[in-house]
Amino acid sequence: MVSRRALGSAAFPSLYRSAEEGKVNKSKKNACFTRKMKKTHTILLPQMLEYHSCFLKAAFEGSGYRFDIMHGSKKLKDRALKYINHDYCYPGVLIVGQILEVLEEKSYPADRIAFMEPQAGGACRAGNYYQTIIHTLKKCGQEQIPVISLNFRGQEKHPGFRITPKLLSAAVAAVCFGDLMMCLYQQVKPYEDRSGEADRVRYELEQEIMEHLRMHQGIHGKKRREIYRHMIKAFAGIAVHKEEKKKIGITGEIYVKFSSIGNHGLEDFLLEHNCECMTGGFINYAIYIMDSEKSVYQLNHSNKIPLKAYDMILKYLKRVQKELYLEIGRSGRFRAELPFDSLKKKAEDIIGCSCITGDGWLVAAEVGAAVECGCKNVLILHPFGCLVSHVCERGILHKLRMRYPGVNIQTIEYDYDSSNVLRESRILLGLG
Repeated sequence: MVSRRALGSAAFPSLYRSAEEGKVNKSKKNACFTRKMKKTHTILLPQMLEYHSCFLKAAFEGSGYRFDIMHGSKKLKDRALKYINHDYCYPGVLIVGQILEVLEEKSYPADRIAFMEPQAGGACRAGNYYQTIIHTLKKCGQEQIPVISLNFRGQEKHPGFRITPKLLSAAVAAVCFGDLMMCLYQQVKPYEDRSGEADRVRYELEQEIMEHLRMHQGIHGKKRREIYRHMIKAFAGIAVHKEEKKKIGITGEIYVKFSSIGNHGLEDFLLEHNCECMTGGFINYAIYIMDSEKSVYQLNHSNKIPLKAYDMILKYLKRVQKELYLEIGRSGRFRAELPFDSLKKKAEDIIGCSCITGDGWLVAAEVGAAVECGCKNVLILHPFGCLVSHVCERGILHKLRMRYPGVNIQTIEYDYDSSNVLRESRILLGLG
C-alpha cells in the first residue's frame, strides 16, 4: 500500500508586512477541519494545474468531500500585497490573491469553506505558504476558516480530512488522465482542421472522466487503461493538417510551468504564434519528489526499513507511468515522454542528480528530453523571488547551450511588476 509519507515544509521565516495593519493574533494554531465539516464545507484549492485540476476535483468528490478549484483575475497581485510583503515570491502572491478574491467577492459563505494548500517543501518560501495563508486569514478577521495542508507526512492533521488509499489511488489516476489530456491536446490543437474541435473533444472527455472518478471507477489497472485508449482514439479522430509548426519545449518552476495564471496564458500565446507546445508531465515531477525524499532520508538516517516504503511507492508510480506511456506509444501517432529513469540520465552531466533543491535536476533533464523530441526552442520559466530557480535554471544555461548547440534556450521570469510587452518580447526571442 502506498505510504502517507510526504514532502515536508521548509523553515524560512514569513515575509509579512508589519505596519498599519493593527494587532494580529500571532498564534500559529490553525482552525480545525472537523468531521462534521466534511459534509458542510467546500474545500478550495488554488488553480495550479491547468489540465489536471478538474480530475483532482472529481477524485476528492469521490471520497465524499465538497471540493472546488479557485480561479483568479488580473487583480490578484493588488489583493495579496495588502497583506504580504512585496518581496514574496510570485506564486505565493498569486495563491494568496486567489484566497482573498474568494473572501472579498463572497463567492462562498465564509463559514462554509476551507482552503487547501499543497506542501511540496524544499529550501524555498513555498514551504511557508501554509502559515502565510493562516496569518493572512487572521488579518482579515477570518481565522475560523480552516487551512488544510496537503502532504503525505501527516503534518498539520485535521480530523475531518484523511488521505486514504482509495483517495490516493484516485488522485494518481487523476494525474495520469491530466498528463494524457495535456499530451494529446498539445499535439492536436495546433493542427486541427476545424477550429475548436480539440477543445470540444477535451471538454467532453473531461466531463466523462470526471464522472468515472466521482464513482471511483477507472482508477485501477485494466479500467484505467481502457480510459487511456478511449481518450487517444477520440483525439486521433480529429482531422488535422500537416502544416509545419515550431515545437517549443516548456519547463521550469512547477507553478508557472503548469498554471495559466502563473504563466499569463503562455500556451495560448504560443498557439497564436503558430507553435506547438511540449510540456513535461506532472507524473515525472511526482516521482522526482519521492525519489528526492528517499535520497534525503538515506543521507540523514541509518534505519533501512523506511527505505522499503520509498521503494514500494516509487515502484508503484513508475509502473503506473509505464502503463500510460505504453498506451501512448501503441497509438502510433502520439509521442510519449521519457520515463523517469531515462529522463534522470539526461541531467547527469549537466547539473548532477544530487541537486534536488526545488525543481533541481528535473529542469535540465526536461530540456534534454524536449530537444530529443525535436524542439529547437526551449523556454525555462521561473518566478520572481525564487532563488532556487535562479540557481537550478539560470545557473545551467551555459552547460545546456554547450550540450545542445543550435537550440535556442531562454529563461523567462514572471513577476507581478514586469511589463507583459517586455516578457512577450523575450518569449518571441526564445522562438528563434
